[in-house]
Order: sequence, then C-alpha cells, then structure tokens
Amino acid sequence: MPIVTAIRSARKRIDVFIFRIDHREVEKALAQAVQRGVTVRALIAHTNRGGEARLRKLEQRLLAAGVLVSRTSDELVRYHAKYMIADSVLYLFGFNFTKIDIDKSRSFAIATRDGRSLQEATRLFESDVLRQPYTPGGSNLVISPDNARETLAAFIRGARRELAIYDAKVQDPAMIKLLKERVSKGVNVRVLGNVKGKEGGIDARAPAMRMHVRAIVRDGTRAFVGSQSLRKEELDRRREVGLIITNPTVARKLLQVFESDWAISAKSSKAKEAA
Repeated sequence: MPIVTAIRSARKRIDVFIFRIDHREVEKALAQAVQRGVTVRALIAHTNRGGEARLRKLEQRLLAAGVLVSRTSDELVRYHAKYMIADSVLYLFGFNFTKIDIDKSRSFAIATRDGRSLQEATRLFESDVLRQPYTPGGSNLVISPDNARETLAAFIRGARRELAIYDAKVQDPAMIKLLKERVSKGVNVRVLGNVKGKEGGIDARAPAMRMHVRAIVRDGTRAFVGSQSLRKEELDRRREVGLIITNPTVARKLLQVFESDWAISAKSSKAKEAA
C-alpha cells in the first residue's frame, strides 16, 4: 500500500493530520516508525461523525505506541484536513485512512517535494498543534478557511477549454456562478457529483462508484486535489487542505482517470434508465 510505503520510508519525522482512521495497517506502520526512532506526531480532529469515544480510543492507542498526539481546537466547525509530512515529502490525501476510502472508493493522493508547499504545511501543522492563529504564506497549498475561496476561484477563472471536476456536493452559490460564467465563455464544465441548480450548461453525472475525492483538472495541464468541496461551509468554516498541481504530467494522469470514470458513469446511467 503506497501510504504504508511512505510511512516506512521516513527516517526522521512524520507529522500526520488524522480526521478518521480504521485501517489498522496504517496505524501499525505509524507505531513501527516510532520503534525505529522516527519522531511521529499525530494531530487528531476534535470531533467527527464517529464520535468522541472512538477518537479517544484512537488517541490512547497512538499514545501507547509512542506517538506524540495532539487534538485540534474546536474553534472551527470541523477539522477535516488529510495530509502527512514524512521527512522532506508532503503527502496530500483526498481520503481518510479508512478501509472504505482506501480500498473501495475513488480518490487521489499527491506527493510533492516542493519546498514552499512543504514549509507552509509544516507551519500550518505547528499552528494547529499549538492552537495558534495561522496566516497563509506563498505556496500552492489551498487552506480553508484562510485562502481556499480566493485560490479556487482564481483557479476556476483561469480555465480556457475545460474543467473536469470530482465533487459530490457543488453547492456554493459564488462558485456555481463562476462555473456558469466559464460555460458562457465556451469552457466545457463536467462534474462527477451533484451540482445545486445545474442549469447554466454544467454537465453533471452521478458517479458509478463510491467517491471520496475533491479534485479539479483545468485544461488538462493544471489540477487541484484536496479535502474541500465547493460548499460554503468547507470553504469558509472548516479546516480543509488541498494543493494546486502545476505538473502537466500529473494533471493529465488525473484527467485520464476522470475520462474513464465519466464514461463508466454514462453507461451506468443508461443501464438504470433501461431497467
């Protein structure tokens, strides 16, 4: 499993933000990292739908394994970020460390050695661990509620030919307005997921498989992968983290997967209509 491989590759430090985890192989790898001398810090969300009891048990297991555990504050509605720093590599996840997300859902993870993004993620982690105010610096990180709305709006405005979007709940009025504006300029906007008020030329389809990913591919050369949907709460009231990807090769690979999922979703929809 790539996540476990990434954890095993760490030699000095691992900082990991956990919203939800039940994949024991991942948890075991973190414990083994401690045993070989790696400093492992886990920042656990103060709440999730699984409840306080499960979070407390997770905290106790990690502490028993030698992991340095902190809990997020309750200043924001939810702390939903999913990322890990292992030595000099930043891993940004669109999914939780759960069996259903990792083994049975469509999602993505991105690894980068970009110095500015790594430095910014480290600074964000420290701020949330210490429960101190955070002010974004210059990097490709997309951080809610601090810069996500402006960064994603600018990213969407930059589309000239197409936007391929994975998002279960596109609901933010301002973002939907931007998407419709792009359509009016001739941009092909496709969404695997649900768009509130689809009128305006946005082509949306229900995914044929379980999906736990928020991603946007722009013109086949740039992409966004993160934990935030285009929803007001996730943009403005929660801790979410994503990354703008400027590597065209990576963007093309994401688009290839989208095109496959888009075609499968079309077949699934036709099969349901015929049934």
